[in-house]
Amino acid sequence: MSGHLRRKKDQGPESNDGPNGDGAPAAAAADPRSAQPAETASPAQQHRRWRWGRIVATAFSLGIAVLSVIALGHTFTQLSLVDLRAAFAATSAEQLAGAIALTGVSFLALTGYDALALRQLRVHVPYPTAALASFTSYAISFTLGFPLITAGTVRYWIYSQAGLTAGKVASLTVIAGVTFWLGMALVIGVSLIARAETISAINHLEAPINVIIGVGVLAGLAAYLLWVSFGHRHTKIQGFRLELPGFKLTLGQVALGVVDLCAAAGVLYVLLPPPRQIDFFTFAATYVFGCVLGIASNAPGGIGVFEAAMLSAVPVRSAEGLLASLLLFRVIYYLIPFVLALAFLGTHESFRRWKSLRQAMAETASNGKTDDSD
Repeated sequence: MSGHLRRKKDQGPESNDGPNGDGAPAAAAADPRSAQPAETASPAQQHRRWRWGRIVATAFSLGIAVLSVIALGHTFTQLSLVDLRAAFAATSAEQLAGAIALTGVSFLALTGYDALALRQLRVHVPYPTAALASFTSYAISFTLGFPLITAGTVRYWIYSQAGLTAGKVASLTVIAGVTFWLGMALVIGVSLIARAETISAINHLEAPINVIIGVGVLAGLAAYLLWVSFGHRHTKIQGFRLELPGFKLTLGQVALGVVDLCAAAGVLYVLLPPPRQIDFFTFAATYVFGCVLGIASNAPGGIGVFEAAMLSAVPVRSAEGLLASLLLFRVIYYLIPFVLALAFLGTHESFRRWKSLRQAMAETASNGKTDDSD
C-alpha cells in the first residue's frame, strides 16, 4: 500500500534508524540485494523468477477481469433503464444518511491502522497528523488505484513533515497493510465456515471444501497470534526489516480490521433495496469475497470485478435495484472521500505555506529592526 521513497537522513535519533533498524541509510536498506546472503540465487535467476511471477499474476488478474466483464455484460443486457431510474428514486434519505455514517466509521477505523503502526514503531506523531495521512492516502488510493505509488506518496509527503524518514514511513505502511489482512483473514475464515454454501456461489467450490479452507485460515491466524506472542518477531519485506507487533497490538489490528470491513460492508447493505433478502452476516461474507476478487484483479477499487461478484451472489428482487445500490456505494464510499481528501490536502498545504511565509516575514522584520538599531 505504499511505495519505497528515499530521503536524506534527518538530524536526531529518529533519522538514525534506517528501515532495517541498524542505523543504515534508508536508500541502502531499500535495495533487496543488500540484505541477501551470498548463497542466494544469482541476479539472473532472481530476475527470471520475478518475471515469471509477474506473468502468472498478470494472467490471473486479467482472467478475473475478463470473467467479470462477461458477467457484467450479461447483466446489463437484461437491465431496464426505467427500472434503474426508479431504483435510484426509491432510495430513502435514511438509507443515504446511514451509508454516510458507516463510511465515517470505516475511515475512522482506517486512521487507527496508522495509529497502531506508529505505536509499534515507537514514534510519536499527533493523532490529527496521523489521521490526515491515513484518510487521504486511503481515499486517494481507493479511487485511483496503484496504492504503492499513490498512497505511499501521500503518506510520505505528510509524515516527512513530522520528521519521519522514508524507512519509517515504509515500515508504517507495511504494518498498516498487515492490519487490513488480519481483519480480512478473520472475516474470511468465519464466513467460509458459517456461510459455506453462500460463498460457493462466488468461488464455485463445494461447501465442505469452503469449511476446510475456513478452518485452515483461522488456524493460520491463531498460529500467527501465538507466534508473535513469544519474543520479538522480525520480517523482511522488499529489503525492509521491521519488528512485527506483539500479541496485544495484533489483537488490536484484528479488531480494527474487522470494524473497518464490517462498516464498509454496512454502507452497501443499508443501500440495498428493501425488503432485504439476505442477513447482514451473510452479506458481509459476500462483500469480503467480492473485495478479495477486486484486489486480485488490480483494478482501482476493484471496479467492475466487485460489482460482478455482488450481482452474481446477492439475492434481490431486481438487478436494477442492486446496481443502483452499487453505484451509490461507489459515490458515497469512494468519490466523496476522494474529493474530501483532495480538499484536506490542499488546505493542509495552504496552511503550511502560510505558516512558512509568516515566519519568513517575522524574521525579515526582526532583521530590519536590528539593522536600524545598529
